[in-house]
Amino acid sequence: MRMQRVLFIVISLVIAPLFTGCGGLHVNIGAESRKEPLKEITLEGKGKEKILVIPIRGFLSDAPDKGLLSDRPSVVEEVVSQLRKAERDEQIKAVLLEINSYGGSTTASDILYHEIMGYKERTKNKIVAVLMDVATSGGYYIALPADLIMAHPTTITGSVGVIFIVPKVKGLMDKLGLGVEVSKSGMEKDMASPFRPSTPEEQKIFQELTNKMATKFLGLVVKHRAVDQRALASISAARIYLAEEALQLKLIDSIGYLNNGIHEAGSLAGLSKDARVVVYRRAEYPNDNIYNTSMSGFNGARRSLIDLNLPEIIPSLTPGFYYLWAPGAGGN
Repeated sequence: MRMQRVLFIVISLVIAPLFTGCGGLHVNIGAESRKEPLKEITLEGKGKEKILVIPIRGFLSDAPDKGLLSDRPSVVEEVVSQLRKAERDEQIKAVLLEINSYGGSTTASDILYHEIMGYKERTKNKIVAVLMDVATSGGYYIALPADLIMAHPTTITGSVGVIFIVPKVKGLMDKLGLGVEVSKSGMEKDMASPFRPSTPEEQKIFQELTNKMATKFLGLVVKHRAVDQRALASISAARIYLAEEALQLKLIDSIGYLNNGIHEAGSLAGLSKDARVVVYRRAEYPNDNIYNTSMSGFNGARRSLIDLNLPEIIPSLTPGFYYLWAPGAGGN
């Protein structure tokens, strides 16, 4: 009986998000509000012209982070809001993207790439991407429009490829004596169902779609980066690299720190050393600086009484295609 109770709890946590679209269980008190407008905060400098720093962190998604009392804006919504605000300010001459992300959904990654490219084309402003702890897959994808990509000495980047995640719960359901009846209009209508194994034909279809999306990603790398065929052969294996290896493969332009990236952004834009470094926040902080990636009084972290946010462990429990480095997600 005890084992059955444990299995029931596990399967409930796994299956519930599949039906509700919820990423996990949250009971939040004091959840972050989306109502506060973005305000410009000067971190350094006193000049008229500005360099805007935009932090991009975590799982790239166009879905808001839902809490019990309120929602946090999605990464896509927050970044696009900042780009729109920056576009209205003629004093902003350069943008620095501070990226710390394993990646995310293919669509969210592609939206961000498209929006960053659009901002660059419309404003003619210079863009520098600084890669922090991890900037892999979608996290690297969104750096491609930058005029210069810089990585920290300890950055992990690469993973240029696609993963298709299909959760399966049939084994657990069999142990609990549970089943699902499906009526379908076509043989492939319930492809990627978590309640049965995929057929060889379905696996072939999934692989073809995955390969096509990977080809799109690699095509953008070729478009934006001066990689040769030998480097491309390594990159297409979707492996990860430390900064030195990424530099040799020309995935990045240089290795440095965040303040070096700000200097490069100002130099590319032809700005004076006294150019202002600004950020957009939803709250003000004492002793603020460029390493603060928060936008509200919650320091960028979810304040939770109970937070079983499974996508932090497995990025998504719903079937889908991801530009994501997902160690531990399974597969071979």
